[in-house]
Amino acid sequence: MTEIEEKEYICPSDVFLKILKGKCKTTLIVLIKKGRNRFGEMKRTLPTISERMLSKQLDELEKDGIISRECFAEVPPRVEYQLTEYGETLYPIVHQMRRWGYIHLERSA
Repeated sequence: MTEIEEKEYICPSDVFLKILKGKCKTTLIVLIKKGRNRFGEMKRTLPTISERMLSKQLDELEKDGIISRECFAEVPPRVEYQLTEYGETLYPIVHQMRRWGYIHLERSA
């Protein structure tokens, strides 16, 4: 099977969902976009997520090229996350998806 034939069997929607699958990934994208881009800020905003899980989700988003991580040589060390140019293309989709989620929650209440 050629590479093109293999790609024909991949559902693009499934690829999209696989990237966003994980605890609070869409919320992390929104937080970073709105300037809450430090680990501690995100942890305070999302008290139901463990530090380990938060770190894992951030690592996955970075690996997928959605966010970038910048370390500053300070004491104590400071790390900030930013949406990459590629991640910026995802933000409008995430925003609309979350809006739909709020509509559905209100409708279901």
